[in-house]
Amino acid sequence: MATTREIRRRIRSIKNTAQITKAMQMVAASKMRKAQQRAIEGRPYHSLFQEIVHSLIPQAGQLIHPLLEARAIQKEIVFVIGTDKGLCGPLNTNLLREVYKHHSPNHLYVSMGKKVRNYLSGLKGSRGENLLLADFELKDNLTFREAKRIGHFLIEKYLRKEVDAISIAYSHFVNPLIQKPIYRRIAPISKAELVKKEKAESSPAESVLPFNFEPSAEELLDSLLPFYIHWEIYQAILDNLASEHSARMVAMKSATENAKNLLQDLSLEYNKARQESITKEILEISAAQYAMG
Repeated sequence: MATTREIRRRIRSIKNTAQITKAMQMVAASKMRKAQQRAIEGRPYHSLFQEIVHSLIPQAGQLIHPLLEARAIQKEIVFVIGTDKGLCGPLNTNLLREVYKHHSPNHLYVSMGKKVRNYLSGLKGSRGENLLLADFELKDNLTFREAKRIGHFLIEKYLRKEVDAISIAYSHFVNPLIQKPIYRRIAPISKAELVKKEKAESSPAESVLPFNFEPSAEELLDSLLPFYIHWEIYQAILDNLASEHSARMVAMKSATENAKNLLQDLSLEYNKARQESITKEILEISAAQYAMG
């Protein structure tokens, strides 16, 4: 059995750890509320935007837009959104497992977050080349303008025909306890994707009257399709931030509770060791008195 000094040292260490995890839990909870609000507020806009773009396509006549053009996929670029910090449970592990499930030597990667960057920089192509093209900074207060920079980079690669498809991988926020890894293609844009409504999102009421567009549907579609990609990226980043802070809050709460349980066990062990030490001292005193008497 460990000595009382060793047990006291372990108790102090665990108490300090519990204080840190409790503080991290409170910080994550505060950030989670803000990130969750931003992610959920953008979903009705995203759903309505899908509806508008879908209504535009039939009115655009025979317009052939590069972002709607399906190609034979020789190369694909994948934008992977992770976290900068750890201590958020299996969030990054589940995401990277999903990415690896779809991995192919003809993929190129763009990362956001140090945890996924470190993993993706180790992936090699068929000729041993580095598959990580770029890395973007992850910020809690990231704006739509900053997300557009990423969208412009990805769309430019696609329009130059350096890649034939754009995919995105991130953690979708369902609720504070559930974060679902998502891997999906965002370009070329499919009509099926435009009309699909995720069950978790609140969809607006169906339009009774058809949309009237000014200027022409062709001109609007030419402007809205890149904007659609930008918003997909922005919404994915917001979802991932909400997932990160939720996962970290849950992980730190679990760590704090485990520390409290461990402290109870150590306190019991300390009391037993102290009682054993006292009993031993009493026996030694009694034995000495008996020997002297």
